[in-house]
Amino acid sequence: MFTAIWMMDFSLYGLLQYSLLLALIALLLVCVFAHVSANMVDQSRHEKEKHFLTADGKKESFPSLMDPPSLELSVVVPSYNEELRLPVMMDEAMEYLEKRQKKNPSFTYEVIVVDDGSKDKTTEVAMKYTKKYGAQKVRVLTLVKNRGKGGAVRMGILSSRGRLILMADADGATKFADIEKVEEGLESITEKPDNMVISCGSRAHLEEEAVAQRSLFRTFLMYGFHFLVWFFCVRGIKDTQCGFKLFTREAAMKTFSSLHVERWAFDVELLFIAQCFDIPVVEVAVNWTEIEGSKLVPFWSWLQMGRDLVFIRLRYLTGAWRLESERKTQ
Repeated sequence: MFTAIWMMDFSLYGLLQYSLLLALIALLLVCVFAHVSANMVDQSRHEKEKHFLTADGKKESFPSLMDPPSLELSVVVPSYNEELRLPVMMDEAMEYLEKRQKKNPSFTYEVIVVDDGSKDKTTEVAMKYTKKYGAQKVRVLTLVKNRGKGGAVRMGILSSRGRLILMADADGATKFADIEKVEEGLESITEKPDNMVISCGSRAHLEEEAVAQRSLFRTFLMYGFHFLVWFFCVRGIKDTQCGFKLFTREAAMKTFSSLHVERWAFDVELLFIAQCFDIPVVEVAVNWTEIEGSKLVPFWSWLQMGRDLVFIRLRYLTGAWRLESERKTQ
């Protein structure tokens, strides 16, 4: 009987060792795959992406993020097939910005709509605002091919002129006037190393209400994503995915010049980079309303983001991607 128990224990021990060995081999294979499949982002521009059209149809060259700022605020609006939702957002944004400029003539701004290779009339819709307000206030950057939201945001930011740069979604889910809240968050940081700081709009305060309205499966996906973000990449930020973020020009230059991920998980890598460089990040509650027409497919998009989160961490750990203090961005 003692021999039988001993043999059983030995078998379990052997099975445990075998399982651990398989797990280590699987982890090694994932690390190798993450490393060899890592690609450097193509930051070059197609010739057509180097220019914007003025109100009278003339071509002018976009500036560079490396240039000194010449405006107070740049608003970058990534847009993919947004001909229906973009006008609502733009009307609200332009009304706010125009009123603010009338109250304070020293306040200067631009809105850069980045058409991310749309198949609809997004560019034509955006150009109506250029014709109405002029190319000094509204510029349209039409990408030759779809890069993903992160790629579109980066291309817009690299073309901006503002001292402060706001990333804002084309669906208008966040009230544009809430820019004052994220500005206050930015100013609340007293220590800004090299004038670098990021203020993130956050929907975390709405999470309890959102959980009550979501299915159990979507709630599981949401909490699973939050855990992966916390475990692999970003600590201390409850909502990494809100598309309403304000950067100082210096912070945008530092983070976007090192960005690799161009799809949905780009926000996470962006904040991961900021924390690696010790750039202060503040989270500010903003108003948010779910707008129909989201490009996010609940299961597959979350699955893709989960994969990207794991790969972000592994690619930095294995040296496939590196954080560089200086990198040419244009």
